[in-house]
Amino acid sequence: MSTTENTEKPAEETKPQEPAQEPVTSSAVFSMFGGGAKKEKKEEDEDRGDVSGSAKAQREAAAAAKEGEDDDQPPESEDVHFEPVIRLTEKVEVKTNEESEEQLFKMRAKLFKFVPESSEWKERGTGDVRLLKHLENGKIRLVMRRDKTLKVCANHYIVPEMKLSPNVGSDRSWVWNAAADVSEGQPEPVTLAIRFGNSENANAFKDAFIKAQKENEALFNKALAEEEEKKKEGKPEEEKKEEKKGETA
Repeated sequence: MSTTENTEKPAEETKPQEPAQEPVTSSAVFSMFGGGAKKEKKEEDEDRGDVSGSAKAQREAAAAAKEGEDDDQPPESEDVHFEPVIRLTEKVEVKTNEESEEQLFKMRAKLFKFVPESSEWKERGTGDVRLLKHLENGKIRLVMRRDKTLKVCANHYIVPEMKLSPNVGSDRSWVWNAAADVSEGQPEPVTLAIRFGNSENANAFKDAFIKAQKENEALFNKALAEEEEKKKEGKPEEEKKEEKKGETA
């Protein structure tokens, strides 16, 4: 037998079969660099009910608000009437102590008061100066109130001793002294000056002032005569006889 025949053929080497490799995809590549994890985290954030202002929460809130627009409309209510507890339409009568007087004169003007301490004129107010005549005793007084507030800035009777004088030669202003002006509450002697818009108004005031002064003078003289008569009637008969003797002597 030949050596060649006796020689055994070497066994063929077998290599282990390698496992089949999966094809490389783009998702796998992104996952290698961390992209896949971020995407999953983002999806988790969107699915999480975050009420702090996430896009998903805002979309859901907008959708809910849109669906509830019709439900938010207030229903039509019936016309219900309620009676007020306190009625504010009731008029309150305010007495001005002028209810029993008749207005004889009214003119808009500006009033001043002389201050002796500083030797200057101080404005008292702007408003309507009026002459009011009492319906019972017939006495006439001068009253002036300030605009808006209606506060009294002049209030005194027009007595015979008063005299209107031009104020520094002005043809639309007058000055006079009042022995008992009660505009401040208590009677006080004051020196007043009044100024009108033009000379015509000033002259109209002067005419009305002098006319009222004459009427008051007649009333005052009549009142004095009545008082004297009452005094005589109240005296004893002996004093009356003595007075008559003195008159005839």
